[in-house]
Amino acid sequence: MKKYVVGICGLLGLATCFAESPNIVYILADDLGYGDVQCLNPERGKIATPKMDRLAAQGMVFTDAHTSSSVCTPTRYGIITGRYNWRTRLQSGVLYGFDQPLIAPDRLTVAGFLKQQGYNTAAIGKWHLGMTMPTTDGNPTRGKDARNVDWKGTLTDTPFHHGFDYYYGIAASLDMPPYIYIENDRFVGEATAIKELHPNRKGPAHPDLEAADVLPEIGRKSAEYIGRQQAGKPFFMYIALTSPHTPIAPSKEWQGKSPLGPYGDFVMQTDAIIGGIVDAVDAAGLADNTIIIVTSDNGCSKAAGGKEGIAFFEKQGHYPSAQFRGSKSDLWDGGHRVPFIVRWPAGIKAGSTSDQTICLTDLMATAADLTGSKLPATAGEDSVSFAPALKGKPIVSTRAGVIHHSIAGRFSYRQGKWKLLISNGSGGWTKEKMPAGTVAQLYDMEADPGERNNLYDSHPEVVQRLVAQLESDVERGRSTAGPELSNDVPVRLKMPATGKKGKK
Repeated sequence: MKKYVVGICGLLGLATCFAESPNIVYILADDLGYGDVQCLNPERGKIATPKMDRLAAQGMVFTDAHTSSSVCTPTRYGIITGRYNWRTRLQSGVLYGFDQPLIAPDRLTVAGFLKQQGYNTAAIGKWHLGMTMPTTDGNPTRGKDARNVDWKGTLTDTPFHHGFDYYYGIAASLDMPPYIYIENDRFVGEATAIKELHPNRKGPAHPDLEAADVLPEIGRKSAEYIGRQQAGKPFFMYIALTSPHTPIAPSKEWQGKSPLGPYGDFVMQTDAIIGGIVDAVDAAGLADNTIIIVTSDNGCSKAAGGKEGIAFFEKQGHYPSAQFRGSKSDLWDGGHRVPFIVRWPAGIKAGSTSDQTICLTDLMATAADLTGSKLPATAGEDSVSFAPALKGKPIVSTRAGVIHHSIAGRFSYRQGKWKLLISNGSGGWTKEKMPAGTVAQLYDMEADPGERNNLYDSHPEVVQRLVAQLESDVERGRSTAGPELSNDVPVRLKMPATGKKGKK
């Protein structure tokens, strides 16, 4: 492994400093809350996460990282394409396992872009962006329990068709059928059984697939792929874990490890799987020039705490959203502020922190920056490179702010310290009684990160400015500089100042 001169990087820029493009390993947990990682929530976090804590000590923690949506399918679309999901047909909610693909065939993905730069590319784990499956009657699959799948046929739209050289994983969440592995464009065996890995989600399953085995299998397949890589040929891995999302199914050896019950056990196992992937990079001798990113697709889910929801954990002194309000599905930060840990020994100072605001749509522009390449004007419309932040420098952005989106399709806009919620409540599953007459919400996130002091009525000039910027970002088909583009469908905003509906 060649030696790098960090001082020169500051003068010449990241891409020109390295003779070799960095490997990128992107690990996405499923429903892992910001406060579930011990080092991010040391006073009010009660789950041991030594592997992620170690990774943070070896690299950089971003304390103000956000998903583009507070639920999973939309966030995953943003990661893979650098584009907000609500520009597509998915205006609210998520896809199911048999739903049709969300990514258009001609849409450039981060994997496809890196493949053009000479990278090996692989996706392992949960996809949840729709697939085109072979059918016995010629009709497309759809819904929650399609029964017309030809298990011996060839899938014509999977990650394998969106820039990934290799794919191994499952179609959607582990609580959504079909319960069967897919490798590249074929099913691994046949789903000849019927299983119910989640209440009311019974569907086709491979007879041997058990929920508790899936997370370790993702870890094993990831380590195997890393072990096949060689120095001098860069690779990109998108590893989408199935945990700690429901079904909460820690393996037998992890059961009873946490005082918080099965969810705590599952988070601890998730941490161990992440540690195993990092160990595989190190064992392959690729650590120095490999960027490892660990993050989550949204905040902790209420389902993790059973009937009591998040309150179940808070009674025991564990706060999955740390100091932030809300949880998965919400516009409040607990829904979309997520752990974001980056290790890159050749390019990041160990033990460093960045408080700059970033979004998970930013992977695509960052990948271009790191490889000294340029994205086409029609790709990564909502993506900004955070590569400068890795060197402790300000992020240079033409994006005025970050747009958040809830499960119900409500919008929020973050610009600097200000955050505007186009909603009189959470915009998601959290039901909290709001003061009478609440129209929308405006918070100063520096003074009030818990989003409790609503300044909407007292700062109309800020509201007006943020609303205008949000409307512009929607109308232009992009939030970064470049030619105006079109959204796939009309995007509806309900503006709080007038209450009228606008069609954009």
